[in-house]
Amino acid sequence: MLVLGLLVATLASFVLEKVSVDVTALALFGIILAISGLEFSDQWPSLNKVLSVLANEAPLTIAAMFIISAALNRCRLIEQASETLSKFCKYGYTKFTLVLLALVAFVSAFINNTPVVVVLLPVVMSLSRTLGVSSSKLLIPVSYASIFGGCCTLVGTSTNILASGIMSESTVYPEMPPMEMFELSAIALPLLAISLGLLVLFGRKLLPDREALSNIISDIDRKEFLTEAFVLEGSPLIGKKIQDSEIGSLSGVRLLDVVRKGQAGAPSISELVLQEGDRLVLSCRPQGIIETRELEGVGLLNENRLGIEQVSSKTGVMVEGVVGPSSSLISQSLSDASFRARFNITILALHRRGKNLSTQIDGIRLQPGDTLLLLGTEESIERLRKSEQVILLDEPPLPMNNMKKKSPIVLSVLLGIIVVATLGILPISVVSIVGVSILLLTGCVKPSEAYQSVEWNILILIYGMLALGVTMESTGVSGMIATLVGQLGMEFIQPAWHAIAVLIVLYLITSILTEVLSNNATIVIMAPIALELANQLNMDLENARAYVLTACIAASASFVTPIGYQTNTFVYTVGGYRFRDFMKIGIFFNLIYFVGTILLVSWIWDLAP
Repeated sequence: MLVLGLLVATLASFVLEKVSVDVTALALFGIILAISGLEFSDQWPSLNKVLSVLANEAPLTIAAMFIISAALNRCRLIEQASETLSKFCKYGYTKFTLVLLALVAFVSAFINNTPVVVVLLPVVMSLSRTLGVSSSKLLIPVSYASIFGGCCTLVGTSTNILASGIMSESTVYPEMPPMEMFELSAIALPLLAISLGLLVLFGRKLLPDREALSNIISDIDRKEFLTEAFVLEGSPLIGKKIQDSEIGSLSGVRLLDVVRKGQAGAPSISELVLQEGDRLVLSCRPQGIIETRELEGVGLLNENRLGIEQVSSKTGVMVEGVVGPSSSLISQSLSDASFRARFNITILALHRRGKNLSTQIDGIRLQPGDTLLLLGTEESIERLRKSEQVILLDEPPLPMNNMKKKSPIVLSVLLGIIVVATLGILPISVVSIVGVSILLLTGCVKPSEAYQSVEWNILILIYGMLALGVTMESTGVSGMIATLVGQLGMEFIQPAWHAIAVLIVLYLITSILTEVLSNNATIVIMAPIALELANQLNMDLENARAYVLTACIAASASFVTPIGYQTNTFVYTVGGYRFRDFMKIGIFFNLIYFVGTILLVSWIWDLAP
């Protein structure tokens, strides 16, 4: 009952999102460790057994693959491929989409699919303009194609790596080997071919025609100018708060920052009390500049009597950006990160999962996938672009020439990992760590970049869920849930069809869970249950693997909501989508993967009578 209570509380916390999923997982890990330390029950796993999840090879392998993906991104291989992509624009939407999605699916089969989608965002935005179509006609297909490809191999997604670790450490089937590199391909490749074909042929009709963030915020005029004004001696504004002064009532004028004694980035501009000599950084429409000039006690920068170094007005550049999965801004508020002071850029709006968070932006803690509308000078925007803290969507990033010579090393390391793991010479965890060592020693990626590329929040989530999985298995909860699932599948079904009926229920439950939880959390819960189900049906080792592989496909094949898979979340706001857009097109691919997986698994493993 205690474990069931923890399971329900954890799932509820994931759904409600009052705290981040990694914090929930860490708290769960702590509670399980504390109960283990009290040793109040023989059924509860010992402290050493719970701590043994830290030695699980799956999270270590996932961390290594994050670093390898970062090395590939650092060499700008995907951006270089985009130069070839642009040549296909002249052939029209259908042929271009086929080439684009085939490339995304292939690359996603061998490196983590989230950075693939993130890197391609500005490329797709740019090429959509060349094609003359809305970016919303391409972004969902790119996300879906990355999922199609990720399902095909062991390293395509962290879901499969986790399932492989659970298989090799199973107590129900102790002799079960880990997943092979291309074991999932027999199921996933036919589904990929069918799904890509449907996306290319019918995607344009099914996909919405949406505008991006910068075009849907009606109260922001793109033609604005950045200028500066000064609070003059004896100004009636002195001693007043910004929000109570005449500046706040000017039409066509936004106060972006206040520079006082050379210090920019005031934490709360609206509450700031004005002083003589304060430099006001303004974003003005043409009419706003005229009104500001007429304001008593304020001098624009072209007033010679100021006696201060003059700065000419500069045209403000407005661009969109996305917080990447490994940005150092994650979990920081803009005020804590001193964003304005560091980059001299103002965030006009923040979109998260379809919601415009345009008020009190400075206090909001950023999350991966947050889309920002930014305003700054060209110099400031370029400085932000080089920092790689935010992925700007105005143009594709240029390949780094000095890293091109490292590309063969990175590709050789990736190919070596695939070959060695496929042939079974070394476990995937060992060969991936060796590969990372080679990349670090050859300078393909710096240690600081390697550590930054690891998505630690995902690893924390995995460790917390692995601890829950060990506890569920030790206390018999996994077996109890498996019994309930088995009863659902075998009720009113002839015994000869029990294996397929249970397989259907397993897929559906996993698919529903992955739409509201993360795919990693789902597979950690469902993979042990899949093995328990196979054991209760007296299946041999080979058929038991079929159940875990089915759970892998169901956990990754998340198409109907923008929150079920991280790549969907990233394109959600960038493409200006609405929640129902994913449901409208995603339901078809959910059905394809459901029906296709059941039929293929039943045929390949001969489960049908």
